[in-house]
Amino acid sequence: MIDQIYRKAVLTVAGQKTVEDLVRARGWGMAQRFVAGETPQTAISAVQELHKDGILANLDLLGEFIESPEQCTAFADNVLTMIEAAYAAGITPYVSIKLSSVGQGKTVGGEDLGLSNARRIIGRAGGYGGFVCLDMEDHPRVDQTLAQFRQLVGEFGHGHVGTVLQSYLYRSEQDRDGLDDLRPNLRIVKGAYLEPETVAYPDKADVDAAYRRLVYAHMKAGNYVNVATHDEQLIDDVKMFALAHGIARDAFEFQMLYGIRRDLQKALVQEGYRVRAYIPYGRDWYPYFSRRIAETPRNAMFVIRGMLKG
Repeated sequence: MIDQIYRKAVLTVAGQKTVEDLVRARGWGMAQRFVAGETPQTAISAVQELHKDGILANLDLLGEFIESPEQCTAFADNVLTMIEAAYAAGITPYVSIKLSSVGQGKTVGGEDLGLSNARRIIGRAGGYGGFVCLDMEDHPRVDQTLAQFRQLVGEFGHGHVGTVLQSYLYRSEQDRDGLDDLRPNLRIVKGAYLEPETVAYPDKADVDAAYRRLVYAHMKAGNYVNVATHDEQLIDDVKMFALAHGIARDAFEFQMLYGIRRDLQKALVQEGYRVRAYIPYGRDWYPYFSRRIAETPRNAMFVIRGMLKG
C-alpha cells in the first residue's frame, strides 16, 4: 500500500504542467541516466556499448498520447527508420512499440491504424530476423491490445512478435492462460501505470506473488519468458525454479532497464544467462522519466539532488 501511495503521489505531481515544464527545461541531464539520447544514432551507440558486455538490447522510441492519424503514421515511420539503422549497424532489430503511438483506436481505410502500422513494423523487423514487442499500457487498452496481438501472431508467428503482461492487474493470470494456444513470447512486468484498486493489487507483496505465478506458469507451459525485473530476490527465485524444473537457460531471459543495475546485468551474463536491456530514446522522454522516478524513492532523490545542483 505504501508503494502505491508513493507512486500515486509522484505521478500526480509529475502530471502538473508547471512541474513538467521545469523538469523538461532543467532535467535532461538527469533523464540521460534512463534515456539513451534523442536520436537513433545515440540509441545505437548505447546498444553497441552494451554488446561489449554481452548484454542484448530492446529499442523503444518514446512517444505517448499521439493524436492525429498522420502523427501516428509518422511515428511508425520513425520506428522503421530505427530498424533500418540498427540493421545497417549490424544489430538484429529488437524493438518495442506502444500500439496507441502508432494509431490504435483510429480507423483508416476501414482498419485500425495501430494494427496496420504494427504490421509494417513487424514485417520489416522480421525480414531482418528481428522481433517486435507490443508494450502493454493502462488497463482500458488491455483487451484490444491482446486481440491485436493474437491477430499479429497468426500472421507473423510467435518468433517475431510478443507482448507484455503486468502482474499488478488481477486479470493477468487469466489473460496468460488464454494465450497459451499461441505459444506466446511474453515479457512479464510488475506494472508502472497508476491503476485503481478495482483492477490492480495495491500491495507489493501481492504484486510480487502474482509475478512469480505468471513467470512460473509460462515457463511450465514451455513458452519463452522475458523476466523483466530488477528485484534480486525474484531473479534468484526464477533461477531456482528453472533449475528445479529442468528449464533450459535458452528458454527465458532477464530484462532490465537502461541505466539501472548495470552491475547486475553484467553479473547475470557472466553466469551464463541471456540479458536484455530496455533502451528508450527520443525527444518525448518526460512520461517515461516520470514513471521511472515513481518506482522508488531512491530515483526521486536522484532527481531532487540534480535539480538543486542545477
